[in-house]
Amino acid sequence: MSGLTFILMCVLVVIAGPWIRPDSTPDANDQHLSLSRMKPGTSIQFIYIKKPNAPEIGWWQSWLHGGAEYNYDAIPVSSITIEGDSLKAIAMFEENQEQLKSKIAVHDCISSGDNNYQHEKTFLLGTDKYGRDLLSRLMAGTIVSLAVGIIAVLISLLVGLTLGLIAGYYRGVTDNVIMWFTNVIWAIPTLILVMAITFAFGTGFWKIFLAVGLTMWVEVARITRGQVLSVREKEYIEAAKALGFSEFRIIFKHVLPNILSPVIVISAANFASAILIEAGLSFLGLGAQIPSPSWGNMIREHYAYITTDLAYLAIVPGVMIMLLVLAFMMVGNGLRDALDVRA
Repeated sequence: MSGLTFILMCVLVVIAGPWIRPDSTPDANDQHLSLSRMKPGTSIQFIYIKKPNAPEIGWWQSWLHGGAEYNYDAIPVSSITIEGDSLKAIAMFEENQEQLKSKIAVHDCISSGDNNYQHEKTFLLGTDKYGRDLLSRLMAGTIVSLAVGIIAVLISLLVGLTLGLIAGYYRGVTDNVIMWFTNVIWAIPTLILVMAITFAFGTGFWKIFLAVGLTMWVEVARITRGQVLSVREKEYIEAAKALGFSEFRIIFKHVLPNILSPVIVISAANFASAILIEAGLSFLGLGAQIPSPSWGNMIREHYAYITTDLAYLAIVPGVMIMLLVLAFMMVGNGLRDALDVRA
């Protein structure tokens, strides 16, 4: 239940999307190089200057694209002074002084209420080396890990169940050919096979889903075949054949529902494996590409700080990977116990 609770929390973060993140831009990629590597809990004062002709983006488009660009420029300041209809601000960092050389019209700034134009922003987990909010990047990275798990498991079920059902039900030459092909794929290390697929078809957000999914069907096929070989000899299968039911109906209505328990358990384990593989490929630069907020990418960008006081920049996404994988393994173990007919 602890694992399921953590997974549901991650799902809620994905569904809520940019509306609950401190940084609601696409991929949580709002960069402030002057705020690079700020410590956790740091608070900064900003002024927001409206962008001219900023497009309006609806909530659906905002969710679909993982966020929307701000309609203002955020500039860190140390203090501001209002003189009539003008606002004079002192930049916190030298690189922002050019933007604040002259007075800014008050109506071009966004108020935080009560004629106050300073906006305080707290970085709960600090910022990365590009000045992006680390908490927002972690939250945005959740969708990559869950999406690769879901799509990879669906692909593995589609391929693995189909081949396992055919091999186990028809046996003979069909079984020998399918199992020979399965054993060949089984003999190739998963990571090497995924790397070969990514080299052949290129890297990218969607291609990594396909690559991971096409390497995880072997376990599903082998387990499905073993279960079908046992079930096909049962009396109710013989009765269905004697009644003249079609083979399609026997396979999908009488065989498949009775072999789903172990398939569900292996799917939970495959979900965890897919998350690990995606993180490993992203760390190697073969998975989700920058600026996509993959947890593996985040470790890759900051692993050089592991011996410094900034080690948390690499450790925190690593802990998130560990917790999500552990959660799926715990759910898998729970399903195994719950679905075990001998218990």
